[in-house]
Amino acid sequence: MTAAKTIPDPDAADAPFAFTEANLAEARRILAKYPEGRDRSGVLPLLDLAQRQQGWISRGVVEAVAEITNTPPIRVWEVVTFYTMYNQHPIGRHHVQICTNLPCWLRGSDEIMRAAREVFGDAFGRTTDDGIATVSEVECLGACVNAPMVQIGDDYHEDLDYESAKALFQAIRHGRPVQAGSWADRQCSAPSGTRTTLTTDPTTPDGGKWIAADSPAVSAGGAD
Repeated sequence: MTAAKTIPDPDAADAPFAFTEANLAEARRILAKYPEGRDRSGVLPLLDLAQRQQGWISRGVVEAVAEITNTPPIRVWEVVTFYTMYNQHPIGRHHVQICTNLPCWLRGSDEIMRAAREVFGDAFGRTTDDGIATVSEVECLGACVNAPMVQIGDDYHEDLDYESAKALFQAIRHGRPVQAGSWADRQCSAPSGTRTTLTTDPTTPDGGKWIAADSPAVSAGGAD
């Protein structure tokens, strides 16, 4: 789900929107990727560009994107209301998205939710009173092998548990820097602990090879 499905401030919703000079140049660069007459293919990236400028998708954004892509505004609204990555109302300084889909739930996302409530209060689906964070419960974010995980802005924070999640949320709340990636000190999605495969230097002639101890290749002096 998104942080909210309604626009609470009609004045903000109706305010005109215009890309900055730099973002307008970027919008034109994006549209140049598509064949002539296919400007509407740029609706998604231009909505993302506008959201990065303003923080959310207002009616003014929809109308501006519709005009530059020669797309009926209702078609742009259909995109905005379909994809949960588009915010339909103003959000806080940080957008904290907690995945509670099946893999994350099996790996303990309830504890991540508990940590979030303790740090941010009952802020799910809305922005904290100090404007620091908007907290959302979301569906799969595609990092199941590193579950449970949280997305904050563009960054993934993975392999969380109650303690690490609470430390992460407290850092966000108090403006301290945080490091994205695994909070369990594992490399990307590699297995935890000692590696059992790809244990040799891939830059050497035998790089990437691994021979089981009971393999006939051991006595033969190697393997092709």
